[in-house]
Amino acid sequence: MSTGFSLSSLNEAQREAVNSLDGPVLILAGAGTGKTRTVTCRIANMLQQGVLPENILAVTFTNKSAVEMKERVCGMVSKAAGEVITVCTFHSLCVRILREGIEKLGYKKNFTIYSGQDQIGMIKQLIIRKGGKDINLDANQVISLISNNKNAGIPAHDQADELVGAIALAYNNELRAQNAVDFDDLLLLAEKLLREHSDVREVIRKKYTHVTVDEFQDTNGLQVKLLKQLVGVPYNVCVVGDDDQSIYGWRGADVTNILQFERIFPDPKVILLEVNYRSSAAVLKTANSLIKHNLGRREKELKPFKPGGKPLRLITMPGDEEEAEFIAEEMHERNATQKTPWEDFAILFRTNAQSRNLEVAMRDMKIPYRVVGSQSFFDRKEVRDCIAYLQVLNSPISDVPLLRILNAPPRGIGQASALLITEASRERECSIWEAMGVEEVLSQLSTKVRNSVNAFVELILKYHERFASGEECMGTLFHEFIEEVGYEDWMRRHCKTENEKKQRGEGLNDLRSDLAHATSKKRTLQKFLDHMALQSDKDDDIEKQKGVCMITLHASKGLEFPLVYLVGLENGILPHKRSLEEGTIDEERRLLYVGITRAQDEFTMTYCAWRTKYGDRTSCEPSVFLKELSFDDIIEEDYDDIMGAEATEEETESFFDGLKSLLE
Repeated sequence: MSTGFSLSSLNEAQREAVNSLDGPVLILAGAGTGKTRTVTCRIANMLQQGVLPENILAVTFTNKSAVEMKERVCGMVSKAAGEVITVCTFHSLCVRILREGIEKLGYKKNFTIYSGQDQIGMIKQLIIRKGGKDINLDANQVISLISNNKNAGIPAHDQADELVGAIALAYNNELRAQNAVDFDDLLLLAEKLLREHSDVREVIRKKYTHVTVDEFQDTNGLQVKLLKQLVGVPYNVCVVGDDDQSIYGWRGADVTNILQFERIFPDPKVILLEVNYRSSAAVLKTANSLIKHNLGRREKELKPFKPGGKPLRLITMPGDEEEAEFIAEEMHERNATQKTPWEDFAILFRTNAQSRNLEVAMRDMKIPYRVVGSQSFFDRKEVRDCIAYLQVLNSPISDVPLLRILNAPPRGIGQASALLITEASRERECSIWEAMGVEEVLSQLSTKVRNSVNAFVELILKYHERFASGEECMGTLFHEFIEEVGYEDWMRRHCKTENEKKQRGEGLNDLRSDLAHATSKKRTLQKFLDHMALQSDKDDDIEKQKGVCMITLHASKGLEFPLVYLVGLENGILPHKRSLEEGTIDEERRLLYVGITRAQDEFTMTYCAWRTKYGDRTSCEPSVFLKELSFDDIIEEDYDDIMGAEATEEETESFFDGLKSLLE
């Protein structure tokens, strides 16, 4: 078996981590210390030491990380062995576990996964059913409250608000009736299955004898419970993470999991990765000076591989408009005079609201930029419609997708008829699909609507059977189905522009290609839908986009840029005012630490005297964190002094160059 790594290319701590294969291991990997390389070399070493590839499991937090790790492992070992290793997210792992034995928990094996729009659709129905049409309740907020409870191990319906509690209870009952689970249920049920059924637990433990968990500082209590069921004696588990980069407490992550790892698995070997290959010594000295103010953290200090470095800058700005204009002009000048690529620049901000002025300034200066967080492929209407159709073709008893496509495109089953069938299904305590086959229900509809319902049922059954047989290419079959229902023509008629028609057509083509690919991989429709549900929380791949990167601090974790601007270093923004009220200032300090350690060569911080909020100018005060920074490598500057200083010959020349390029 070929291995694409040599121990000589690793530093001493990395070598120790790669060679520590037995028992519990905790790798504390600071920012930029070569964590991913170390983890992939460790997996390659397992194979070299005789661990079978099918016995290796690596769990990551995002689909993107899973794909990257898999590619790296395949690059280091033989491609055949790399393909057999399981590298997946927590949710994807849970689907694998539940497909092993969810029947033991009273579900059917072909359960449906509800995510995103499916959940919102169901919750919106339940809000109206439980609270009436005029109730003003945000579906996303309800989903968030239910999710928080599930992850904290509290019954979903145990809510402070009685109405939310009733909706949560009905939501869970509705999911169960439709043989469906949501993302939180995947974790809950997988943990329950392993805990309560030793036969399933032993199968899984025998399968995965060596487990690695990346970004362990982002785990919550439920994920740790799952891990404890997954890993038995001799506890060959390795967790990798950095408590100094734990910034997702608001999403349920529990930093004590990494701080108190010894309580989870006995006597772990703890290895510190402290040599940073990303940032200059000046950047690291500043970051270290800040993070040491967090109490209870695991002691470590980032050590620079690159000596020296330019001093960091702290610039006082009069207002947020000047802040944005100054940064845009400075970037423009660097690009014009030094040919610095736009992709080398990043602007980090704490809240989405801060991006507006920055975007305006970028447009004024004709600077290409990308804001992380554009609409996902999975949120596009045509994709959501088609996924709903596929869910119905796979399992017609799923109410939410069925209601979504019942009259899309119109087939004579209007809203009043859909409501009548829905109410009948509730009275009979059956699915809407089952109600559509009850003579007593159909007799309440007009002959025309009844014929439409029967035709629809026949159509779904016909294609349901063809998909279930597995004998045809699913891409071709779905294309045939879409043609028969007239979906594409209907969709095109509702497009306002040619560009929209083209985009929506591409969405359908992409979906057909994915289905054809799934067929070639011998995947069933159920497996394809599982994959799509798990992909729907995919991150934007910002490395493939062009221009200056404008990104929130939370989204910037794991990325690096040669030149970084961090704006709005003010009390109420960073630290966020909510953290001051809730006592979570340590997490905000970690967030600033993450921001500083994104910079490879240059780092500029700004704060404003005034900021416009909701149309009013409000005064700002500098962030409390500024008092904690070492100023040995920071130059303080004032906007008025910079703008008032006499321009050098080079600056004058670059100004006219810039003017010329703008006019061009």
